[in-house]
This record gives sequence, structure tokens and C-alpha cells, in this order.
Amino acid sequence: VRAGRITVNGQVAKEVDDKAFPHEVLIEGQPIEAPDGLVVLFHKPAGYVCTHNTNEGATIYELLPKHWLQRNPPVTSVGRLDKDTTGVLLLTDIGELVQRWTSPRHKVSKMYEVTVEGELKPELVALFAAGTLQLEDEEKPCLPAKLEILTPTTARLELVEGKYHQVKRMFASQGCPVTKLHRSRFGDYTVADLE
Repeated sequence: VRAGRITVNGQVAKEVDDKAFPHEVLIEGQPIEAPDGLVVLFHKPAGYVCTHNTNEGATIYELLPKHWLQRNPPVTSVGRLDKDTTGVLLLTDIGELVQRWTSPRHKVSKMYEVTVEGELKPELVALFAAGTLQLEDEEKPCLPAKLEILTPTTARLELVEGKYHQVKRMFASQGCPVTKLHRSRFGDYTVADLE
């Protein structure tokens, strides 16, 4: 506003506290992007962490348009994917959506494509579905999850919670360390053919 880069209905804005409808405001001749909040479907590549802390390595935020990082409230990921995990990630600056999509009581379904070392035994299907698998350092067992074994080393896993490194820890607890992990669906959202 002080630099004269903001217009309201074609007039240069004079005061920072003047009220205006978002659709009437231009910043350097451009409309305000997503004035009601930003929701982005993001296909996370391997090698990036889901944090703003650059001490942990390359972050997903380095891949976003720089002006998104200046939004208030800031753009954040809905949950996290490990550095080596790929797939669907939602980004938003709408706090209520983050809460709704990550709260355990909303039971948002997530689908993972998993590759493991070792051989997936058929009895894992019943174990994961039973809701009795207790992971180390967890007070409660994992909620029931649907496992579909595709080959001796690949599977599809659907679950509704998101404990720390849960998918990797579930398979590792059964002697099948995960070598590749891709989240193909988060709720109703998929990356499908999104690069």
C-alpha cells in the first residue's frame, strides 16, 4: 500500500486499514490469489522433507511458488510424508481443513503402495485387519487396516490413522522392511497422472 502497488476498484489504495472486497483488490495489477484460502494437491517427490526447518534437508516448500510462503496464515502440509516417501500430499493455509483431515476421529482413509524386503505372508492380511498389532513405543494398537498382497514383495495398504512412520513400522515389525513407499490416495484425493 505504501509503495502504491495496491489498487481497489482501479484506485490506488491510500490506507492499510481500508476495507475492500477481495475481488476488487489488485496487487501490481494482479488479482489476489485464493483470497478464501489455498488448497493444493501436491505430488511429493522423494528426497524432500515436510517441514519448514531447512536443517533437515531439502523441504517441499522449496518447490512451491515463493509468494505462497508469504501467505498469512502460512501454507502447511496436511500431515507429513517421510523424506523417501512419494505421493499425494495436501497443502493448505486453512487451519480447519488441517484439523479435519488429520484428526483421528474423522478417520480419513489413506492408501499406500508398498514394496518390502522379504516375503509378505498371507497371514499379515488378518493381522493388520484385526486391530491388535501393537507397535513398539505405542500405548494403543493400530486401528484395523486393509492389506492387499499384490506379489510376494508388494502390497497395497489402506488405513485411517497416521502414527509416526506407521506403515514402515507395521511391516518392519513383521520382518518385512519397507524399501519403497508411495501414498496413492488421501481421502478422496489421488495424484493419478499428476507429475
